Amino acid sequence: MAVQTRQLASYHGKPDVLDLRHFSGADLRTLIEEEAAEWNRELHWDYSASAEMILRYADSRILPGYALHERGSISAYSFFVYEGNKAVIGDCFASPTLAEERIELQQHLLVHVIETLQQTPGITRIEAQLLLQMSGTLASPFDDEGFQRYRRLFMNVAARKLYKKGGQERPPGIKLQIWQEAHFQPASNLITRCYAGHVDSLINDQYRTASGSLRFLNNIVRFPGCGSFEPTASFVATDEASGQMIGLILCSRVRSDMGHVTQICVV
Repeated sequence: MAVQTRQLASYHGKPDVLDLRHFSGADLRTLIEEEAAEWNRELHWDYSASAEMILRYADSRILPGYALHERGSISAYSFFVYEGNKAVIGDCFASPTLAEERIELQQHLLVHVIETLQQTPGITRIEAQLLLQMSGTLASPFDDEGFQRYRRLFMNVAARKLYKKGGQERPPGIKLQIWQEAHFQPASNLITRCYAGHVDSLINDQYRTASGSLRFLNNIVRFPGCGSFEPTASFVATDEASGQMIGLILCSRVRSDMGHVTQICVV
């Protein structure tokens, strides 16, 4: 679905808001590298694979979104993607060099993103999970338009604190297996069953259907959005009597020394 192509005049001293597809990866690279450094510093997350993917999309001029342009350089950007009748705001980032203006300019950018999505024919739902932003920092553009907001926690712990001698015994009648390609379909059914009525299904509607959960699994396993999938640290639990999958845990590496639990659920 095409996004309106327009230039919005600057006002109140703010930079011009331009269609992101006016710019190439080279135009965005400095800003994206600043973002990657912040992911590494704040979340211990190697963002380089996602950064390169964004730059490739920018070079193809197919990434919908907006950028703040001032004095020949881009100081902030936001992009979004369409999934049927849903739009997902994938990112909103401004250069840390903007200092005290940074939050205000990101909010300024989001106002235009939300306005565009609200006016796009066929879009009935808008989602955003801006992991890099501290809770509530960019809430006002969403609150002003009546979005439902859910507070999430990003948790981390030193791996050495998790090591225990012996570990727990496996419950009787439960079979554990390392993740395999054949697990995609039963895992999607499991996720849909586990998340029925759960807050995560309010935030991300992919959890509500088996087809949506399958897309979610594909994004985790085959794309770098949640790091590099680690199949040897990902397991499914099966009830030996019925043969039915009853639980799973999926993990990835988000940095060479950092593991990430991307999904855990049990019926």
